[in-house]
Amino acid sequence: MSLSPNASDINRLHDHVEGQRDRIFADLAALVSFNSVHAEPGCEADNAAAATWVEGALTELGLTVHTHPTVDGSTAVIGRQEPAEGMPTVLLYSHYDVVPAGDPARWTADPFTLTEREGRWYGRGAADCKGNLAMHLAALRAVEAAGGTGLGLIVLVEGSEERGGAGLEALLADDPELFRADAILIADSGNVAVGVPTLTTMLRGGAQLTVTVDTLRAPQHSGLFGGAAPDAVAALVRILDSLRDEHGRTVIDGVDCTGTWVGEPYDRADFRRDAGILDGVEIMGTDADEAADMVWARPAVTITGFTSTPVAEAVNAVPATAAAQLNLRVPPGMDAADVAKRLEGHLKAHTPWGARLTVETGDVNNPFATDISGPALATLRDCLAAAYGTEHTTTVGSGGSIPLTLALREQFPDAEIALFGVEEPQTTIHSPDESVSPEEIVRIATAEAAFLQVWGR
Repeated sequence: MSLSPNASDINRLHDHVEGQRDRIFADLAALVSFNSVHAEPGCEADNAAAATWVEGALTELGLTVHTHPTVDGSTAVIGRQEPAEGMPTVLLYSHYDVVPAGDPARWTADPFTLTEREGRWYGRGAADCKGNLAMHLAALRAVEAAGGTGLGLIVLVEGSEERGGAGLEALLADDPELFRADAILIADSGNVAVGVPTLTTMLRGGAQLTVTVDTLRAPQHSGLFGGAAPDAVAALVRILDSLRDEHGRTVIDGVDCTGTWVGEPYDRADFRRDAGILDGVEIMGTDADEAADMVWARPAVTITGFTSTPVAEAVNAVPATAAAQLNLRVPPGMDAADVAKRLEGHLKAHTPWGARLTVETGDVNNPFATDISGPALATLRDCLAAAYGTEHTTTVGSGGSIPLTLALREQFPDAEIALFGVEEPQTTIHSPDESVSPEEIVRIATAEAAFLQVWGR
């Protein structure tokens, strides 16, 4: 059973959040200015400064704020409001760390200066996840202006999510009462498109595998030995090619890679646009394979890195070694460690010419699925639809991973966990010219504020 917001409440909250637009920009500009990559040499001061800024912002909201140094060297900032008698508690999550901005020349403007162009705000972390943090702050200000809420509130902002979030998971294991809540709203996802309210119901798990092939003691002159000497690059290319069939579908020996998505579809044209597929280049699979099947219901292996002799340094020699980084993604219903082990077996079985293969596996995390039929998430779903002026909130899967979700589910099996946020496809998170739509921040903040008021009645 959901508690639906009324139109006048939605309009009032929207007007308040819209009236904060300059404040939201200022908040986000301050956050974006921090090159807050965790555990990156030279970024330590910015990561710490971002934590300090978050502490101040939560204190200004009247929350009781504590900082918690974590085992991975990051800082978790937690603001609290105790619940009124008999009222439930809601946890609001975000993170202040970012992925590296990369080469500044690939950005249209400085990645650490929030810039407005054609109705969007650009900067590293503008969407992932500092835009979501700015959204939380705007929602809480709107709630306070509307008379507050009797809910217990936990605002949790971590500083190492992009590097695995091991520190926060350790803190959760050591002191779960810091996190205990009846509803957990994880703002680190987004709508399927601008203006389409969306809840994410599942996340793929996965692993990272580093694959190295060695064939010679040292590179050998290609004129003297090429043709008979085993080429390590060619061997690795053959191994990697075995991970796809003729239609580009993932193949892992002993693993079912034919699952189908049972939720709402992912339109092919939308997927092509969202993924930025070049004209004339095919989507992987056949006409019978839906995009949602491929990204939400099946395992996938992506070659995220490849190392041999750089082209600019090429010499006429048979390569002695080559390496690749593989990112494995695993849908709910599969065990990530088991699939990673089978993937390693596949790689070894498809190694040609007796080449020596080394596989190192790390960062293994299981997939996550959430039930959105509970009363809190049903209410949030209604609030999202109302904030966007629609009758329906879309539910989709995601190929990404947020390991914290699984840890929270294991620690609090009865809590309702929502995945949503401002990160729609145009944001191009983790890439140059990351951006966010301010209208998405306003609408999502309106929905969250409405939820905190309605659920708090």
